[in-house]
Amino acid sequence: MALLIAASGVAAVTQGWVLPWNRRSVRRVRLYGWGQLVMAFGLCCQVLFGLVITGPGVRVWGAMSGIALLLVGIIVMMVSQLPGGYRQGRGMP
Repeated sequence: MALLIAASGVAAVTQGWVLPWNRRSVRRVRLYGWGQLVMAFGLCCQVLFGLVITGPGVRVWGAMSGIALLLVGIIVMMVSQLPGGYRQGRGMP
């Protein structure tokens, strides 16, 4: 699952491509891709510390950092869907 999310994030960051069912809601494609990459890294972190690394203290902190990365990725993806305001320059009257 993390690899699919990471592949979609790389496509959004490098090519500006988003999956068809997300195209209407995403306003900032590159930011959305970075959010997907952070989320994929959080999933990998959870798998790494949950299944591979032993030790109760390290396992807990690794899983918590993975959860934190997941939340940061979701927040970045949500921010990328907010409508951006168009700034108008201050001109002379």
